[in-house]
Amino acid sequence: MHVVIMGCGRVGSSLATELEAAGHTVAVIDQAREAFRRLGPNFKGRTVTGVGFDRDTLREAGIQDADAFAAVSNGDNSNILAARVARETYGVQNVVARIYDPGRAEIYQRLGIPTVATVIWATDQILRKLLPEGSRSEWRDASGAIQLCEMHPHNDWYGKATSLIEELTPARVAFITRLGVGLIPDQHTVLQQGDLIHVIVADKNIDIAAAILSKSPDGDN
Repeated sequence: MHVVIMGCGRVGSSLATELEAAGHTVAVIDQAREAFRRLGPNFKGRTVTGVGFDRDTLREAGIQDADAFAAVSNGDNSNILAARVARETYGVQNVVARIYDPGRAEIYQRLGIPTVATVIWATDQILRKLLPEGSRSEWRDASGAIQLCEMHPHNDWYGKATSLIEELTPARVAFITRLGVGLIPDQHTVLQQGDLIHVIVADKNIDIAAAILSKSPDGDN
């Protein structure tokens, strides 16, 4: 597919090289021509100097043929504006914008504009390392009603079937990360020590699910 990226900083340049290595065509937009040096000498995609929400610049980058658009510049306003132009003017359905302001990120997410909230993501990742017990949100739908959470259960849950989580909690097991590899469990899957458990749960039931999982399923604390 063809992907247009606005912003050739560390994130934008990494995205561009990864996508090109995966066989996609890529166009990168940045206001500073020297930023394209981050792409390296082997980058074969298109580079366009200009403002990422300017229509002439977008057309030069091939936005009319784009399957996806990523706005990852350093400016929240520019990223959101560019994402909206890509979606609303050119009909690009697969659009994402990087946002630094957590408040704005939540607002735009609720408006249906997919965002990556840099501050929230970084805070969440650090908290995972500092406070491994309990649950940490990984994804939330636009309405805020449903979340994908990583749950950290009591040790006694290991050795039990994943189906027991669905029997005893209001959560549903979406997938397990085992030795760094994702696994979709079935009725025969048994939890192993070291598994990371990712569940889908209604926002109102997160604390209930976390409380149940924090205790032994056998009834012992």
